[in-house]
Amino acid sequence: MTPLNRRRLAAFRASKRGMGSLAVFGLLFFLSLFAELLANDRPILIWYDGGLYSPLVRDYPETTFGGDFPTNAVYTDQEVQKLIEAKGWILWPPIPYSYNTVLKGEGRMALQPPSWRHLLGTDDQARDVMARLIYGFRISVLFGLALTLLSSVIGIVAGAVQGYFGGLVDLSIQRFMEIWSSMPTLYLLIILASFIQPGFWVLLGIMLLFSWMSLVGLVRAEFLRGRNFDYVRAARALGMVDARIMFRHILPNAMTAALTYLPFILAGSVTTLTSLDFLGFGLPVGSPSLGELLLQGKNNLNAPWLAFTGFMVIALMLSLLVFIGEAVRDAFNPRKVLA
Repeated sequence: MTPLNRRRLAAFRASKRGMGSLAVFGLLFFLSLFAELLANDRPILIWYDGGLYSPLVRDYPETTFGGDFPTNAVYTDQEVQKLIEAKGWILWPPIPYSYNTVLKGEGRMALQPPSWRHLLGTDDQARDVMARLIYGFRISVLFGLALTLLSSVIGIVAGAVQGYFGGLVDLSIQRFMEIWSSMPTLYLLIILASFIQPGFWVLLGIMLLFSWMSLVGLVRAEFLRGRNFDYVRAARALGMVDARIMFRHILPNAMTAALTYLPFILAGSVTTLTSLDFLGFGLPVGSPSLGELLLQGKNNLNAPWLAFTGFMVIALMLSLLVFIGEAVRDAFNPRKVLA
């Protein structure tokens, strides 16, 4: 590691708010990756009659546990549980509900307030809010990371080509971006949603068409400045190919400024997905979503825990990302002096 990178790492570590935010966000995201082990209506493990079974990995017919029907076992059924516990035991996740589990048999299940059985209550379709929150957090962060990564790669390449070659290439791409950025993104999504079922990858592809321009201007400016440096001219005079000059000699300097924007782009990507889900043009109906949770809070004012939960989770997530971004920006700031 170079002395400059060591100084940047030390500057980031010196930011208690940035380090704390990174630790909290990383922990929450890491836990959400194992959502199936935290919230599921299937047991993690079953020990029955001397054999070990894992319903999370594969399906087992009811006859496997002494039942009468050859169909897949319904582990929430009291009779199935009694059959298993008669010759073994069941290891359940901490939250015995999945994001699409419709609760039954406990009276009026829809819009139940928070309780020990349902820590964040239930929504208007009798589903556990905590379970949907865990899965929705994972989808939101994964969508944001994928959109940030892909859009940044495209934007960096476009900005590098513009700044390095300049002239007609730069002018053509700039005019294209001006036209493309004026397209009404939301209206196009509404039109596409009328004949295409939005899904994770479809929505990611559509948003990628319009989100790649966020880093183009910054990278373009760095390449316009860097292409006139003496070492770049020397490399060009020695016959080095343009692609190698761009991505080996100029890009590392341009990435210094680009990296400081990535946490903020991630926050914007998460906000975009949440907004689309709130408006009904995001993920398919029934998918765990933070925006759908906010929409339920708006439609059910008599259940304030829905809106409060959605607002607090989104506010916490965006705040953590902004604090991380500020710490990264300060770490790459050469004028920032370590205390």
